Amino acid sequence: MDDLDDLDDLDRPRALGEVPTTGRGGLPFALLHGEALVTIASWALGDAGVDLLDFTATWPQVREVGQPLVLHDPLCPLTPVGFLREAVRRCRAEDAVVVGVRPVTDTIKTVAGDVVGETVDRDSLHTVCSPVVLPAAVVAALEDWPDLDDFAALVTTLRERFPVMFLEAPALGRRVEDESAVALLTAFAEEQGA
Repeated sequence: MDDLDDLDDLDRPRALGEVPTTGRGGLPFALLHGEALVTIASWALGDAGVDLLDFTATWPQVREVGQPLVLHDPLCPLTPVGFLREAVRRCRAEDAVVVGVRPVTDTIKTVAGDVVGETVDRDSLHTVCSPVVLPAAVVAALEDWPDLDDFAALVTTLRERFPVMFLEAPALGRRVEDESAVALLTAFAEEQGA
């Protein structure tokens, strides 16, 4: 029987992990506290008990393991370890894709042609961040590596075929879009003592 609360069981992988850098330009290699974002994200997965895949891993090898796959965006480098663990737990318990999201805070308007319309209710909107956790059954059902360049597009594609649940990520799990956002996240992390 799988004990979902036993995070110290190092005899078997609870999940495999990937930190994709494609489609993100050079930003995954920007520095935060003197370390590359991709390095920080990789350490977080390791600390969460996720077995990082070697860059040479093939999709058939990933499928053969029969474990969930945690996709951790390096542009969400400070996603807390506890949140990553919780996403894996929820994925296993619900047998659904689990997606880390943040609330939308911008005002969103509808547009028809050249006319700006009504304000969209933000309560129904999410910003995809990290992680995206695929249950073993979803990994087995996919023919090849999913496109990891854009997590929002990935989630849209997954929702067409599989159950997907959203899990609100903490503020430190926010996604950075450019170097100025990295500086802002650095300042926020220092203020939070992270």
